[in-house]
Amino acid sequence: MNPIHTMQTGTGNTRPNKRQFKKKINPMKKSKIVDYLDPKFLSRFTNDQGKVLPRRITGLNAFQQRKVATAVKYSRQLALIPFVANDTA
Repeated sequence: MNPIHTMQTGTGNTRPNKRQFKKKINPMKKSKIVDYLDPKFLSRFTNDQGKVLPRRITGLNAFQQRKVATAVKYSRQLALIPFVANDTA
């Protein structure tokens, strides 16, 4: 019997539409210290609206993501980075 579809071959090893995801490289490596006085570094972890990006986008581990989130909050309180982006409209 000739297979009509690739999934009917019985091998089951490959899926034609399965996406391959590339592992994100951790930008902080093994560092445990996040400097809240460095707005250029913290701007890598916020989007254009000023929101903190999630771990799946930034590539940080859970511990580092929590440290970055608190550093962004401290930096906002010191007015080093804005709470929201400037409205260009």
